[in-house]
Amino acid sequence: MPQTKSTAWVCSVPVATVWTAPEKVRSVDAENIAENPNINKWLQEMSREENSDLTNSNRIQTQLLYGEPVMIDRVVEGWAKIAALWQPCQKDERGYPGWVPMSQLKKVEALTELGYARVTANKAQLWTAEFKPLKTVSFNTLLPVKELGEFVRLQTPDGDAMIEADTVEIVAAYDRVPLGSGLDIARLGSEFLDLPYLWAGMSSYGFDCSGFTYNLMKANGVIISRDAVDQALEGFEIDQHTQDSWHIGDLLFFAYEEGKGRLHHVGVYYGNGLMLHSPTPGKAVEIIELAGTKHEAELCAVRRFTETENRD
Repeated sequence: MPQTKSTAWVCSVPVATVWTAPEKVRSVDAENIAENPNINKWLQEMSREENSDLTNSNRIQTQLLYGEPVMIDRVVEGWAKIAALWQPCQKDERGYPGWVPMSQLKKVEALTELGYARVTANKAQLWTAEFKPLKTVSFNTLLPVKELGEFVRLQTPDGDAMIEADTVEIVAAYDRVPLGSGLDIARLGSEFLDLPYLWAGMSSYGFDCSGFTYNLMKANGVIISRDAVDQALEGFEIDQHTQDSWHIGDLLFFAYEEGKGRLHHVGVYYGNGLMLHSPTPGKAVEIIELAGTKHEAELCAVRRFTETENRD
């Protein structure tokens, strides 16, 4: 009997936002939920208050990158209730849950024989087979490989596409990226300095605090949960009171009420008492000195995800 080709639902736009519920969308979000969303325009048109409202009103949950697989539970009036299969969390054992416009999803043939191309550049250009511009995709986008060369041929929701080989890393699977060192994690994070914070952000258009740490770890071969509250329970526990025992690349977690209350933030230890993080709406990825800040008092956990601080 002929084999039946398996299929998967994937994100069909460079970045799709996963909403808490369809009714959480505002008029200012029209560019975000369009069939061909313009994330830059959406971010530029939002006022600072509207940007902060994404957080305060719990409007969005996370984001999907081009080609990222989802499981669809149901479709209601053009919206899909999904689980993001590559984003672990305690809310749903299958992956991060939420709502996405159906127009931003597409069913494709599941193809994994030659592995994936992971975008290592901040952003990279995809080309059609005729070398016409197709889409600009974010850092950490993973797409199935069809053919290697100076330009790598990829399977995408828009059909075959080409990408320059020096903008990607070829990996066996989304969770089989070569393991980096703590220094690799910190150095990669520093490439995003001054990138504006975005609540639920998971792309090089903007990260939230845990989206930033999730993506830095993923790019260095470690899959951790999407949210800081889950990340704080993973990896290896390090004594938070002994800074000399911290390694560059360890994750630092912070909670209200001087570390005793609700966990609300995560950053990357940068060495010498410094932290690299994506802070809050209105700010951008930065490196700060911990001493004398509210973070020093709010530190509640230090976790290690790669045993090697420096690459040999």
